[in-house]
Amino acid sequence: MGDPMKIRAKANGDEVEVKVLMAHEMETGQRKASDGSLVPAWFIQNVTAKCNDKVVLMANWGPAVSKNPFLSFSFKGGKVGDTVEITWTDNKGDSRTDKTKVA
Repeated sequence: MGDPMKIRAKANGDEVEVKVLMAHEMETGQRKASDGSLVPAWFIQNVTAKCNDKVVLMANWGPAVSKNPFLSFSFKGGKVGDTVEITWTDNKGDSRTDKTKVA
């Protein structure tokens, strides 16, 4: 599947802007393979973001999210040097976690 995520977190005062690029094929379950059979659904269902082990974002996604999704969000209360951790889990139970320091 390649790199699970690329994360950037930048502080601006007490607000932190986070940008995440997740590597995932994201199949809807509606596309047909060359033999006519349906390609099974495979998509990220849950995304959680933490700053220093405190949850700052939780999201539930479905099959309509694009391949290799990009997520951008901000939260207050962070500062330079804090650890931002992103975790996603897909509908097949695969999970990825990655982290970065706030710049």
